[in-house]
Amino acid sequence: MDRFDAMQAFARVVEAGSFTKAAQTLHMSKTSVTQLVQQLEARLRVRLLNRTTRKVNVTADGAAYYERVLHVLADVDDAETSLSGASAVPRGRLRVDVPSPLATMILIPALPDFHEKYPDIQIDMGVSDRMVDIIGENVDCVVRGGELTDQSLMARHVGDLQLRVYAAPGYLRRFGTPLHPQELEDSEHRVVGFYWARTGKAFPYAMYKDGETIKVQGRYTLAVDDGNAYAAAGLAGMGVLWLPDYMARAHVIRGGLVPLLQDWRLDPMPLYVAFPPHRHVSAKLRVFIDWVVELMAQHAPVAASLAGAQFISNRPPAQ
Repeated sequence: MDRFDAMQAFARVVEAGSFTKAAQTLHMSKTSVTQLVQQLEARLRVRLLNRTTRKVNVTADGAAYYERVLHVLADVDDAETSLSGASAVPRGRLRVDVPSPLATMILIPALPDFHEKYPDIQIDMGVSDRMVDIIGENVDCVVRGGELTDQSLMARHVGDLQLRVYAAPGYLRRFGTPLHPQELEDSEHRVVGFYWARTGKAFPYAMYKDGETIKVQGRYTLAVDDGNAYAAAGLAGMGVLWLPDYMARAHVIRGGLVPLLQDWRLDPMPLYVAFPPHRHVSAKLRVFIDWVVELMAQHAPVAASLAGAQFISNRPPAQ
């Protein structure tokens, strides 16, 4: 038995909650992972996991051992990256998940510069607006807009997306130009709906002007759960939509979208990089996060009033 492989397998089973998921993320067979954990338990002469037909739970001894294993794995990673100049040139596979518009419009176009600087980092990028199980799917980090709801994650606030209201010229010719947000609730106007994967519900937008606040939900004929599809629906004239500046800018210049209600203000949408709190933040993850911060400083910088709040823990305080 390779004790390091066994500890890695055990840690992934604890994090994923199943031997099957752990095997998938380790690119091993379920049988191999099971055997490694069994051999580890035999060597330690203690049961680390309770297995049922539905799930795997860590025992009290297993939980204590897991915390020690994390430190060992982190120390090994540090030792490897400190050799042969590896700490100066981070390397390895990095699994990330990012929203589709951010990937296609900002991150991927900038990746050649990142890989010129860090040629030994291999990125597996999931491109979606779905809710990702960071631990269960063994993802190193996710980039997400909006307030974080997962109380188990650590996060870095990397940007603020300024939202504005837009519609296609064809839509405005058919339905007219709204002069007040309330018209989007009370008239024949339609919005493009966006429902969040984590809730399955559409998102209301609060708009402000001179002490007045209007929350706009609107009525839609189409709702989507993907940012690129959302923009495409607006360009096709399916309704009024709210977009970050970076998504709308080129369409406004080309005449595909028209800004609306420009004297009304919307709260910016915070953008975070989130990652598991118990994981060792490797050199490759650190440089990736720093790179995202630099990119967003160009496209959607953190609001000045929030610039000091960089790292955020969503875990509740100890009682």
